[in-house]
Amino acid sequence: MKIFSWMAELRFRNSLLYRIGLINLVLFMLLFLPLFLDTREVLGINPWIKPMKFCLSIGIYAWTFGWIMFDLPNSRKWIKGISWTIAITMSLEISVILYQASRATLSHFNRDTGFDSILFSIMGLMIAINTFAIVVTFLRFLFKKPALDSVYLLSLRMAFFVFIIGNAVGGMMITNGAHSVGVADGGPGLPFTNWSTIGGDLRIAHFLGLHAIQLIPLFAYYLLKKTDFSIVTRRTLSVIAAVVYAGVISYLYTMAMNGQPLLP
Repeated sequence: MKIFSWMAELRFRNSLLYRIGLINLVLFMLLFLPLFLDTREVLGINPWIKPMKFCLSIGIYAWTFGWIMFDLPNSRKWIKGISWTIAITMSLEISVILYQASRATLSHFNRDTGFDSILFSIMGLMIAINTFAIVVTFLRFLFKKPALDSVYLLSLRMAFFVFIIGNAVGGMMITNGAHSVGVADGGPGLPFTNWSTIGGDLRIAHFLGLHAIQLIPLFAYYLLKKTDFSIVTRRTLSVIAAVVYAGVISYLYTMAMNGQPLLP
């Protein structure tokens, strides 16, 4: 019952991003059908695994920003603009990924034809625009001073910083022209994620960086709601958690750049 109450509150906070998140999560469920029926492969895995991962990630991402932006004071026009930016860029992103999956071809780093290059460039542009919108949101959380618990607000600011670093790792993958280091993309990998088990894989640090925006604030929220710790203790624990989280990302990034797999 609580999940339905939370979803109703989310819809009230940001109906657009609520719908975008819901559409992507429904798509995630629907893609189980072609996953089991399609026998084709792209880089050694079913072509529908990638859009499934992105649908799940985009759904969570849209709901996260739909929730947290509501607390920005005097920012209704900004929130509307950023929400539409997220909705349009992420919808175009997943549309390209779905289309390329239907063709059983690569969506990322695909320059096999002029058409594929255009699609990949569109995806890159959408990510750049989306990242800019997130930076703007981060700056407003820095200077607008929302009426939130001080520790929770600090955790949001730290999460934004780590999230932007995670986006930068994505930029490194584009510069690298692949997500693997030391080996070609594809080959043996972990189940579902397909993170390489024979070489470095930048997607791991990228993944953790992007989901910092959920995990770091959730930890601070847990301390606020489920403990009776003082503000000083909660602030200390939240900062330690954020620093450790960022340190893990840095370590995984270094491993990947050195061509080391997460789990050989």
